[in-house]
Amino acid sequence: MDSHLRGVLCGLAILILPTANCQTFTTLYNFNGSDGSAPNGLAQGPDGNFYGTTNSGGANKNNACSFGCGTVFEITTSGVLTTLYNFNSLPLGSGYEPIGSLTLASNGDFYGVTEAGGIENPTCGYYGCGTIFKMTSSGTITTVHRFNFTDGGYPVTAPVEDSNGALYGTTDFGGSDGQGTAYRVRPSSFATLDSFDIYSGSAYGLTLGSDGNFYGTSAQGGFDDWGTIIRLTPAGTLTTLYSFTRKNALPTGALLEASDGNLYGVTCGGTFNAGTVFRFTSSRVLFTLHAFNYTDGLCPNSLIQASDGNFYGTTGDWGSYYGTIFKLTPDGTLTTLHSFVQTDGQGPTSLVQGSDGNFYGATVAGGAYGYGTIFQLSTGL
Repeated sequence: MDSHLRGVLCGLAILILPTANCQTFTTLYNFNGSDGSAPNGLAQGPDGNFYGTTNSGGANKNNACSFGCGTVFEITTSGVLTTLYNFNSLPLGSGYEPIGSLTLASNGDFYGVTEAGGIENPTCGYYGCGTIFKMTSSGTITTVHRFNFTDGGYPVTAPVEDSNGALYGTTDFGGSDGQGTAYRVRPSSFATLDSFDIYSGSAYGLTLGSDGNFYGTSAQGGFDDWGTIIRLTPAGTLTTLYSFTRKNALPTGALLEASDGNLYGVTCGGTFNAGTVFRFTSSRVLFTLHAFNYTDGLCPNSLIQASDGNFYGTTGDWGSYYGTIFKLTPDGTLTTLHSFVQTDGQGPTSLVQGSDGNFYGATVAGGAYGYGTIFQLSTGL
């Protein structure tokens, strides 16, 4: 059916029957290894295109990364992909194996992190403790900071920007207790703000709250070592706000501050040990909105709140086969929108809603060649 005609019919169906299902799933791109492998999440640029990284694959291969050191790419909404940069572990000090989504800063540049490369030392070994990098929209890469274990190591998510243009992030390793650090990056300076300990755990990444503070989750730490919710002030004061228990354990992604002012997140534990979606209020009370049961997914990734006010996310596994895309209403009603099979991707990462209203994301494996995909889901928003 012609796509324009399908859109008209879907629009009529929505007017006549508000619950009509007019969603369309499209695989936009299949990675083949030489152009990257294991893509991370996406970020939309001012030009309307999406930018992302692959953790491996690409043109540069050596002893440190025999399958390729990773790439940065640009992809249009119609699926045309351009490789902007190929990471390389050489010369020594270079960052490689990027991980996590990119962050678009107010200066128009993208910021990201690599989990390898940087400074070689006895603790991190030959492969280094990781780096922070900056990329212009044309693909020019500059290393902003090389971690040395004392100030952190192995960052897992890109830093986020505050209202003053400073970037804040976390590492999973290093610092005074070896549990990771929280840091701040400015154009001409880097500062370690605090070190995580066994109680606080090391945060996956930070989310800027409307109060100017940063919030995050950790899969370890707390009273029973089931994970925590933490708050970090811009000055670097770290506070553990909540300790997870066995019944809602193991948070797995970044937090989201929704339009109601509450924080929302996901875990990999819960009633069926398949994951949960939770709401965390300003009074430090946590409510479980949905418990996954394998048939509707396993281990959800982080959430987004879309233009319709509902929450959308992915699960990294199960559903019919290899993960799902789901919608969750604020009252906790879950609808599975898509179940992945090997041919359209395996292990979806976090979603982003584009300026066209559609959802975009990546899978770390599967697809036509087995190296991951970029996909689009249209639901009529």
